[in-house]
Amino acid sequence: MNPPASPRAERGARAERRGRAAEDAASAALLAEGWTLLARRLRTDAGEIDLIAERAGVLAFVEVKTRASLAEAAASLSLRQRRRLLAAAEIVLAAQPGWGRAGVRFDVIVVDRAGRLRRISDAFRAED
Repeated sequence: MNPPASPRAERGARAERRGRAAEDAASAALLAEGWTLLARRLRTDAGEIDLIAERAGVLAFVEVKTRASLAEAAASLSLRQRRRLLAAAEIVLAAQPGWGRAGVRFDVIVVDRAGRLRRISDAFRAED
């Protein structure tokens, strides 16, 4: 019989489940809007990219954030995380030079506790 999980481990497991559910919802929304998912939870030496999607030659690196409210989720993307995403995107683009011929952008999809979501298109740029 396994010992009971610590409160910290239980919180981590709940956060992981919420994150995966938010990514599922974000993926479904992108697919419904005509995007093709190229990667999910792609790990690079610079860090993980939640979703990579393409539509009409435009490549979107998508960060999914979930919090109690949409506003909290939108405010939770830190400068450090943006830098990590930019570095990870550079690695991906170097490995896939044909991707993003019509442009590259960074989107954020925010999801609240009730499962509502909003996409913030072109949420930040490399020069921000």
